[in-house]
Amino acid sequence: MQTTSFNPLSNSLQFPPPWILSETHLANTPRFSFRPPTVTTSLRTCYRADEGVDDGPGPSSPVRLPLVLRRSGRVSQYVWDGFSLQLVGFDAGASSVSFDFGDGFRTFYRACSLAVKDFFIPKNVSEHYVFYVKWKLLHRVFSSALQVIATQAMFRAIGVGHSRSLASAAALNWVLKDGLGRLSRCLFTASIASAFDTNLKRVRFSTAVLFSLSIGVELVTPAFPQYFLLLASIANIVKQISLGCYLSTASAVHRSFAVADNLGEVSAKAQIQSVCFDNLGLVLAAFLNFLSKNDQRLQAALPFVVYPIFAAMDLFGTYQGLKHVHLQTLTKDRLEIILSNWIERGYVPTPAEVSEREGIDLSCRQGKDSWPIRIGCLNLESHVPKLSILAMRSVCSQDYYFICMDAFCRGLTTNTHGILLCLREGARAADICMGLLQACYIRKTILSNRRIWEEEIVKGNEFSDAMGKEWINLVEDSKKYAEENGCFVLQQMSSLGWAVKNVLLSTNEQIRYSFVDDP
Repeated sequence: MQTTSFNPLSNSLQFPPPWILSETHLANTPRFSFRPPTVTTSLRTCYRADEGVDDGPGPSSPVRLPLVLRRSGRVSQYVWDGFSLQLVGFDAGASSVSFDFGDGFRTFYRACSLAVKDFFIPKNVSEHYVFYVKWKLLHRVFSSALQVIATQAMFRAIGVGHSRSLASAAALNWVLKDGLGRLSRCLFTASIASAFDTNLKRVRFSTAVLFSLSIGVELVTPAFPQYFLLLASIANIVKQISLGCYLSTASAVHRSFAVADNLGEVSAKAQIQSVCFDNLGLVLAAFLNFLSKNDQRLQAALPFVVYPIFAAMDLFGTYQGLKHVHLQTLTKDRLEIILSNWIERGYVPTPAEVSEREGIDLSCRQGKDSWPIRIGCLNLESHVPKLSILAMRSVCSQDYYFICMDAFCRGLTTNTHGILLCLREGARAADICMGLLQACYIRKTILSNRRIWEEEIVKGNEFSDAMGKEWINLVEDSKKYAEENGCFVLQQMSSLGWAVKNVLLSTNEQIRYSFVDDP
C-alpha cells in the first residue's frame, strides 16, 4: 500500500540526488524524496530543507519559479536555492538577496515611482485615468494658486491688516457674501439637475470658465473697496455655483474610471489628489509672494500679471482632462452617435470613440446638423407638417413611440425641418433605442434624396399623395430595420461596456404622451 506525502513545493518541480539541476532536468521533472512535514499553525514564505528535504549539497544555481507576486507596488518572484524558498525582486537576477541591484539609482527611482503611483492611482482603473490625473494636476495647481492670490486681494480690500479696519464690519461682510453664495448654489443646482447627467462635460467646463471669471472679480476688489460686498457676493455666488456643479458631476466622472466597481477607492484617491495638488498651488502662490514682498508696487500688480496666465493654464488643464473622461452612460446625443455609426459603418463604437466625437460641445448642436433628431413633443408654435398629422393618426395602443416630421426655427427667420421622436408613458430604454435607431435610418434615407424632400417641404401642408405614401413606406421600412437589428445592436453595446439599461434624458426630452382609446 502506497502512502502519499505532503510536498510544500509544486509537484512539477522536484530535485534528485545529488542535487544537480539543469534546464534539461527541469523539463523532465526529476524526482526527489520528502519526509512528512510537521504540521504547524504558523504561515511562512520560507521552507527549510531540514524540515522536509533530504540533507545534501544545494544546487549549483538558484531556480526561479514561474510565480510572481505583486504587493504594495513591488514585484517579486519566488526562488528556490536548494535550502529555502525566498521572494526576490523580479529584476534582481538570480541572487538570493532582494536588494542586490546592478543600478541602485535606477532601482530607487523605480521604487519611488511605484510608491507615488500606488499613493495617487487606484488599483483597477481604465487605461486613460493616468492622463486625466496629469491634466488634473495642472488644473488644480494653478486654480489653487489663483484662489490664494484672490483671497489676499479681498483681505486688502476689506482692510484686514490696517488699523482703520473694523473687525465686526469685516466679519459681517464676509458672512453675508458666503450666505448669498450658498443660497444661489442651492437654487442653481436644483434648476439644472438633469443637465448634470445629459451634458456633463459641457456643464463642467462652462462652470470652470465661470469660476475663473469669479476669481478675476475678486482680484479687482482692492480697487473698489466701497463696493466690496457687491463684488465679493457676485464672485462668491459664481464660485458656489461652480463648486456645486463640480461636486454633482464628480461621481459620474469617477464611475467612468472604476472598471471593477471600486467607486469608493477612486473617489478616495481623487480627494488625495485634490489635497496634494492644491497644496502645490499654495506653495506656488507663497513663492510668488515671497519674491515680491519687498516691492509694494510689484505686490499690488502681481495678481493682474499672473491672472491671465494661471487662468489659461487652469482652463487648459480642465479641457484636456475632460477629453480623457469616457462616459459609459447613454444620453440622446451619445446614442445618436452610436446608432448613426452602426447604420453607416456597420459596427458599434467604443465609449472612447464616442467621447472623441462628442467632445465638450460648448454650444448646443440642436438645429445645426441637417435634419436633426429631437426627442419630445410637437411644437405648436411652429408650422406642423402634414406628415406629422398622418403619423399621429396612425398611432395604435401597441406603440410606445411614434416618429413624425419636425419643424423649428433656426435663428430668427430661417425655418428648417427635422425628425421628432415622441415617447409614450412607460417606454423603456430598449424602446428609446429602437425609436432612435428608426429615426436615424429615416434621416439617412432622406439625406440620400435631400433635394426631393426639401422641394416638397416648401409646399407646407400641400404635400402630394405620392410623397405621403413615400413617407409611410419609409417609416415601415425603418421599423423593419430597427426590429431586425435593434436587439443585436443592444447586445454589442452591452459587450463594449455601455450602460444599456437606462437612457438619460433632459427635462424637455422626458415629456411623454399617453394613448387614449376612442370611446
